[in-house]
Amino acid sequence: MPFQIKQRQGVIVYLYHLKQSKILRKYGTIMYVSRKMKYVVLYLDQDEAAETIQKIVHLKFVKSVVESPQAEIKKDSQTGSIYKMTEEDQDKNK
Repeated sequence: MPFQIKQRQGVIVYLYHLKQSKILRKYGTIMYVSRKMKYVVLYLDQDEAAETIQKIVHLKFVKSVVESPQAEIKKDSQTGSIYKMTEEDQDKNK
């Protein structure tokens, strides 16, 4: 049986108080807790993310939930077509 990587979804959960941040462990993996700004970065399995987010939103100690836009960001950049080398740079690279 080959190893398969599960797709993950990042979620930022803003809390009223950080005392209850440990309760979020049962919903996913806690990666970061900001004490000053009172939020938790949580990673969930992508196939179950929508259901889990709905459960998290209904918790009393949760102020708001924001999904990470990382999945929609285009990861391959084509800077070579945007920037052209000047004649001076082309002469240096010869």
